[in-house]
Amino acid sequence: MSNESARWIGSDEAGKGDYFGPLVVAATLVDNATAKSLQELGAKDSKRLSDKSVTELAAKINRQCLCSVVAIGPGKYNELYSKIGNLNRLLAWGHSRAIENILDRETCDYALADQFGDEKFIRDALMEKGKSIKVKQEIRAESNIGVAAASILARAEFLHRLAMLSAKYGMDFPKGASPAVIEAGKEFVNRYGRERLNEVAKLHFKTTKSVLAD
Repeated sequence: MSNESARWIGSDEAGKGDYFGPLVVAATLVDNATAKSLQELGAKDSKRLSDKSVTELAAKINRQCLCSVVAIGPGKYNELYSKIGNLNRLLAWGHSRAIENILDRETCDYALADQFGDEKFIRDALMEKGKSIKVKQEIRAESNIGVAAASILARAEFLHRLAMLSAKYGMDFPKGASPAVIEAGKEFVNRYGRERLNEVAKLHFKTTKSVLAD
């Protein structure tokens, strides 16, 4: 980061391990100046922040830098997963879309994402503009301020959309894939029928088998 002109895109996702709700991928365009501003805001890996802090920081990050958020709701997620058949490839598709959205407006030196499988997945999913930059994946990439900011944006959007689902169906959808999630899934099926489970949940999770068990 010693190069004063360096600009990079950080991308991260939320909802990957949550049975209910969408998969969200976010990307931020960061340079050395905005990186300093983001650090002063207190941006860090969203897993180290409360839901309230995530929501508040996301609004500030949106004002600080160019951002892109790609939200894949449960229905679309299940449709894409049935076509792609591989979570890492689906993640790469989401990351590439978020990165391309930034590149449609600005140029940069490289993109950085957390490690989640073969690096070529993201590179292969990128379109024309994305082919012109380097794409890196690193373990614990959230230590990079650009990726940390993206993780906050993605988590905030996930929380917002999960709350919207709860309001729409009049019931609480817990995060994660815990026994409480299974009970909520059973309640949803009792209320709305198993054929509508794809409207709120990621059906390829093993959780589905437990939800639909007698």
